[in-house]
Amino acid sequence: MDTEAIKLLSAGICMGVGTIGPGIGEGMIAAKALEGIARNPKMADKLFSNMLIAMAITESLGIYALVISLILIFAA
Repeated sequence: MDTEAIKLLSAGICMGVGTIGPGIGEGMIAAKALEGIARNPKMADKLFSNMLIAMAITESLGIYALVISLILIFAA
């Protein structure tokens, strides 16, 4: 195996493993927010905005995985 193939494989594994957690976490956030909206529809605006903020914070882990993958591809 040459080094280019190893770099690409390691970047792919990094993205795969690095996005499993955020994907599951965002699903849990959305499920709980929608559950709260179903229980109390008057709080829908507040719950929705809080859900979006929590999802943005959770998604930062996926962005970090992307940055590390790009470093593996181009800098290693």
